[in-house]
Amino acid sequence: MKQETIAVIKQHLFYETPNDEWIASLRLDERKGVQKILTQYDKQIEQHAQLEEAFKASLQFEEQWQAEGCEFIAGVDEVGRGPLAGPVTAAAAILPKNCSFPGLTDSKKLKEERRDYFHALLTEQSLAYKVVHIAADQIDEINIYEASKKAMQQAVEELGVQVDALLVDAMSLPLPLRQLSLTKGDERSASIAAASVLAKVERDRYMKQLAENYPQYGFEKNMGYGTKIHLDALERFGPTPEHRRSFSPVQQCL
Repeated sequence: MKQETIAVIKQHLFYETPNDEWIASLRLDERKGVQKILTQYDKQIEQHAQLEEAFKASLQFEEQWQAEGCEFIAGVDEVGRGPLAGPVTAAAAILPKNCSFPGLTDSKKLKEERRDYFHALLTEQSLAYKVVHIAADQIDEINIYEASKKAMQQAVEELGVQVDALLVDAMSLPLPLRQLSLTKGDERSASIAAASVLAKVERDRYMKQLAENYPQYGFEKNMGYGTKIHLDALERFGPTPEHRRSFSPVQQCL
């Protein structure tokens, strides 16, 4: 019987759905190339199992409240407090029960490709989600902390669902809802992690679009943070309407 080529085996293992009997037969294949691919496959399966276990653990707060009768539990997070330009962005998200998003965590720990991957899943599968931008002029008017809080509150209020409880990343919101403020919540709660990814991806896309209007500031790479290219452009061209004039490096250029 003709043996399958290494390329065919690799395709079947990593891009299709191999059955256990076929994999067991591969383990008897003495070719070094086949055994090497099997080692890679086993490692990938183990890593995926670890991610699934970690995601399951990150549902502990949601599951506890669901057991107490809460149906719609929203995770809330914000991104963009530190940049010199662009909005502060918040998101609220309600995940479906018994969901599984292995690898979902704090958006800062994910590469852009993975953030985009999870963003697509979350916008499709979340029971409800809302992303809110608070612009630079409002940040200057009420300060960045209050603007962050306003964005998060507005995201919850505009979910379109009567929320039962909130899991919020390191903040309490002035809403008459049961809520839990979690330090490093985007690492500890799946719902907050979902909100973190939604907010991060939407804000990054906003800044990349902004870069088309103001290419000299490098917004598509620095997302409004004070990199050397950004600071040099500020000094040379001055601030745009998207810059936060209450932030010290921008004030110095006025």
